[in-house]
Amino acid sequence: MTIEDYFFEKTDFKTLTYREYNSCSFKDCDFSESSMNNFAFYDCKFIRCNLTMTKLENTTLKDSFFSDCKILGVDFSKCSKFLFSIKCEDCILNYSTFYKNDLKNTTFKNCVLKEASFIETNMTATKFINCDLENALFERTILEKADFSTAKNYTIDAENNKLKKTIFSLPDVIGLLAKYDIIIKD
Repeated sequence: MTIEDYFFEKTDFKTLTYREYNSCSFKDCDFSESSMNNFAFYDCKFIRCNLTMTKLENTTLKDSFFSDCKILGVDFSKCSKFLFSIKCEDCILNYSTFYKNDLKNTTFKNCVLKEASFIETNMTATKFINCDLENALFERTILEKADFSTAKNYTIDAENNKLKKTIFSLPDVIGLLAKYDIIIKD
């Protein structure tokens, strides 16, 4: 059964009853440590929700919007790759994994992504607007046309990632030189 155009508020989702949600909104809901394996969320909004350690194996997230959510340690790489598309604003995504996800044209705005993993991820034209990427992992990642101009604390190995027309700004562009353990003076 599919739930459509429904607004959930202050609900604890330790066990979800239905498998498919279309154009639903979830506000101040707790999904922490729940299993949303094999679920589908189409055009859904998650506002001020706690998704810490939520399991998303084979979960469909199509045009899903997360705002002011706590999404700690979530493994998005286990989501269904088909139709995967998210947008995150004002979220904490520390320790989350996006291994081999297609994040092409994705926007992360005002997010904290400390120690997030973007290994082998397609991030073509992805925007990191005012994001903190402290100790985030970028390895064999496609970062062509990605925008880091307002991001901070990133460390990216230019030899181990695909950078072409990638946008950076001073002083944080120095994160491209971190692997060389050099000293830069003004």
